[in-house]
Amino acid sequence: QVQLVESGGGLVQPGGSLNLSCTAPGFTSHNCGMEWYRQPEGKQREWVSTLDTGGRTFYTVPLKGRFTMSKDKIKEVVYLQMNNLKPEDTAMYLCKAECTLPALSIYWGQGTQVTVSS
Repeated sequence: QVQLVESGGGLVQPGGSLNLSCTAPGFTSHNCGMEWYRQPEGKQREWVSTLDTGGRTFYTVPLKGRFTMSKDKIKEVVYLQMNNLKPEDTAMYLCKAECTLPALSIYWGQGTQVTVSS
């Protein structure tokens, strides 16, 4: 089982930056693709980015260029660097793991709140 714990959220002014972390012990040995989602209050959850098992990254088009996803395989942590934040980026940010070993399994973290406001 892969237990995901997000951190790094908080209150930031427009134009600021945050670097979210998702601690995911076992994501390498369980062969997990990792993803970030976000869910604004009262709205649907939306996909933000993917880091697949081959190391490739994909982003939702509106966020590409401002958000960067990366990983530290040794620490087993996945990051989401967010720059030039806007009020519309305010949301709960959640980490997801889709793993294939020993069987196809999906895991979610509890999320970390990001609030962009002056």
